[in-house]
Amino acid sequence: MSAQLGNLEETILLLILILKDDDAYGVSIADAYLEKMNKTISIPAVHTVLKRLEDKGLVKSVLGDASPVRGGKRKRIYTVSKLGLSALNESKESRMMLWNMVPATSILK
Repeated sequence: MSAQLGNLEETILLLILILKDDDAYGVSIADAYLEKMNKTISIPAVHTVLKRLEDKGLVKSVLGDASPVRGGKRKRIYTVSKLGLSALNESKESRMMLWNMVPATSILK
């Protein structure tokens, strides 16, 4: 059984998968959240969730190359781990199972 995911954790894991390799870092994830979810999220909130996901083993991170644009500061790049993929799949299956149980007459349009 995989780790339980909160809604924001699941969303950020999915955004990491959507972003191109070497492009999933705090600011880019916040930008993708705004673009895909049409909601804002603070950079500290993103970093808090990323830290929690890393502590659970659901993401891995490496330091990228230094950039003159960032004053020589390196970005921490995130990727979803195998455990993270498993947790996402389990979450998706659980949601689909429940959606499939909802009677068609119950769904408002």
